[in-house]
Amino acid sequence: MTDLRSAGGRRRIATLACVPLLLLSSAACAKDGDGGGDGTVAKYPTKTIQLMAPAAPGGGWDSTARALQKTLTDAKLVTESVEVTNVTGAGGTLGLSQLVTKNRGDAHQLMVTGLVMIGGVVTNKSPVNLGQVTPIATLTAEQEVIVVPANSKYTTLQQLMADAKTNPASINWGGGSAGGTDQILVGLLAKAAGADPKAMKYVAYSGGGESKAALLSGDLTAAVSGASEYADLVAGGQVRALAVSGAAGIDVGAGKPTPTIKESGYEVELMNWRGLVAAPGIKDGEQAAIIALIDRLHASEQWKQTLAAQKWDDFYRSGAEAKSYFDEETKRITDVLTEIGLAG
Repeated sequence: MTDLRSAGGRRRIATLACVPLLLLSSAACAKDGDGGGDGTVAKYPTKTIQLMAPAAPGGGWDSTARALQKTLTDAKLVTESVEVTNVTGAGGTLGLSQLVTKNRGDAHQLMVTGLVMIGGVVTNKSPVNLGQVTPIATLTAEQEVIVVPANSKYTTLQQLMADAKTNPASINWGGGSAGGTDQILVGLLAKAAGADPKAMKYVAYSGGGESKAALLSGDLTAAVSGASEYADLVAGGQVRALAVSGAAGIDVGAGKPTPTIKESGYEVELMNWRGLVAAPGIKDGEQAAIIALIDRLHASEQWKQTLAAQKWDDFYRSGAEAKSYFDEETKRITDVLTEIGLAG
């Protein structure tokens, strides 16, 4: 069995209620300073926050960035404006490179990240990685969903994987960037079904909008993405959900729970997570101030409502714990990509 859940507590859905209290207390008691290494917490923000979604509009990173923007504004957590920008390409590594090389030292430059970016770093042999940025927090985890057009002959995952095994060339898979969660899931499914992961025809798209269009136009046999991204098309009857990738079935728009991959007979489970990082080279007090702000966002009613509306699981950890998680995931995903032939 290949299980992409992290060991022990890494898989748990954590709220870490005590962490925000501790950080907020320290922020409230500390004097305003320059954000140096003396324990002071910098005043933040002092200008517009630039929040980068390192992918095209319509995908998971974009929706996460815009949810952060809306919550920060609606909950009145900031008085300065928050602007979302999209930088597309190479599994998010073009955006990552921009953050590392052009935005160094600017605490008002933030970026949404996640499991997909780790895969992008590996498969694109990126010269930059998550170890070079300033960790802020993990935010959400989400199940993946496997969908086909409504007029597809496939009504079950077993039917789809039977053809994927006997005639891999007959199935055009589509999803997010190369080496990301979507392609990892296709590879793991192939392996679990007794097919060759390297023989799967996978088309990588830079945003959810592009893969949706390709599926509806007939260019793709099946698509893989975050559960929330296809909910509207499932609800509208345009696509059919075959399976979800978590431990329990969830409703992805059909009005009833979609079965899990395991319930369909394949020992695969995978959750996609997303988080937030800042530019490298910022001061310690600036990092502490950003973490305190995101702690407040996480505790807000507006964010809880967003999680429920998007069907995102709360997967929060911040500061040092977020850094440890990023480091551990980098090793884990590199090993998985190597195992299924997506990394050398």
